[in-house]
Amino acid sequence: MFDYLLTKEQIRLRDEARDFVKWVPRDMVLDMDADKIKFPKEFLREAGRRNLFGCRYPKEWGGRGMDWVTTGAMLEEIGTLGYEFACVFGVGAELVCDAIIRHGTDAQKEKYVRPLLKGDLFAAECLTEPRGGSDFFGATTKAEDHGDYFLLNGQKRFIVGGEGADYFLVYARTNFDPGAKPQESITAFIVDRSPGVDTKYLYNLMGCRGGGTARLVFKDVKVPKENVLGAINGAYSVFNTMMIPERLGTAIMTLGSARVALEIATHYTTRRKAFGLPINTFQGVSFQVAEGAMLLDAARSLGYTTCRAVDAGVNMDRVRRMISESKKFITESCQKIVHNAMQVVGGIGYTNVFPIERIYRDVRLASIWTGTSEVMAMIIAHEWYREQKKARAEAKMRDFEADAAEAFAEEEKIYE
Repeated sequence: MFDYLLTKEQIRLRDEARDFVKWVPRDMVLDMDADKIKFPKEFLREAGRRNLFGCRYPKEWGGRGMDWVTTGAMLEEIGTLGYEFACVFGVGAELVCDAIIRHGTDAQKEKYVRPLLKGDLFAAECLTEPRGGSDFFGATTKAEDHGDYFLLNGQKRFIVGGEGADYFLVYARTNFDPGAKPQESITAFIVDRSPGVDTKYLYNLMGCRGGGTARLVFKDVKVPKENVLGAINGAYSVFNTMMIPERLGTAIMTLGSARVALEIATHYTTRRKAFGLPINTFQGVSFQVAEGAMLLDAARSLGYTTCRAVDAGVNMDRVRRMISESKKFITESCQKIVHNAMQVVGGIGYTNVFPIERIYRDVRLASIWTGTSEVMAMIIAHEWYREQKKARAEAKMRDFEADAAEAFAEEEKIYE
């Protein structure tokens, strides 16, 4: 984030995140990428010991009582370690805990949020199924009501932390009436790792390795009624609020990874010489670095603005559009930044002599998970058209369409 837009307290917490990044051993970074570490529990424990998780949550549950702007600044710093570190940092503390803080009971917060923020427990979100992820209402995992408990059966796929998490936020169908509204058919559950919860497959990923990304199978898992999150058949409201940390958080953490690639490329191009001159003196090189710097600032600006909108309680329809814009623009911009960094560093950038190739592999995930760029564009278009229709109906703005010499030649305005 831009320092001049942050308070002293926000800068202090941002700097705590920087100190934590410096603490992480080099071997941990390399072993994560080599899949020697299946799930970085020591990394998460240390973050908990430093009270870095959930800085926007109330202090009574272990947070810092801050806001989304602070969260964004911290997530960017964690992202400098590598996108995979930011992913595992965020899934439990920023996604699962956010849902419990917003929709859970005090007993659930005490049992699941407080120990996770301390680094004593780990959590994962289970949304995506083998048949898809963005189609929330198409969930086939089901939970049948058996009085004091629900019996959970189904599968979830591409679950970050599937290997290593102690409990899971699981969405399952609970209303089997064919005439039921989709928004009133699914329930969110907090599911402990217990008999019947099996990690069936660990994925070999192109990047973002070491996060325990797995396919989980739930077979006849007894989930007590007290572990329903929110209302029965009320997961739609949980899902809607989860889109804020899930998409805004995963977008902002991409900034840190792209920033590192750009800084490495900048330093390299000031030292590397060709034709007797540093290559940053050639426009073909420096202009690509300039484009990266421009995109980084623009992406960070949109992310910061969206964080401010969430903190200010802006209308949810507007926030939904801004979050989708942030997810699409920031992730795609960061991918372009890393692409440019590799391009100007050249062949050596394609090797593991520099970390750019790892960053390149890692950030490719950013525009896919938690909602693809295409899904984000669909949401942006929907909300934009709705906003414009409402604004035109209210007639609060000047009629700019009339500011043309032949504006009233209605016979020339053919729409069908």
